[in-house]
Amino acid sequence: MSIVSVRLPDDIELSLNREAERTQRAKSEIARDAIAQYLQRQERDRFLAEIARAARARGDSDALDLAAEALPFDNEALERIEQVNRVNEPRARYKVPRNKR
Repeated sequence: MSIVSVRLPDDIELSLNREAERTQRAKSEIARDAIAQYLQRQERDRFLAEIARAARARGDSDALDLAAEALPFDNEALERIEQVNRVNEPRARYKVPRNKR
């Protein structure tokens, strides 16, 4: 596994620290999950945009209407699948420091 260094604004770091303490998870684990979810969402959005572009190019308004109706159900189903397929990593064996100054 590679290492990535990220600079965070103070307010985001504070929120991350609080979440790590609340959930007893490592900050890197929380960040890893958030990045993975973001990338999956981006990929899904690009895919759906490509389908919409293809339907527009064909002039298929019926397909666009059906896609618009189905989108909320599609998103809900994908979110449920993503939760099931989420990588389960072992919990960190150390405690998150309370205050780091």
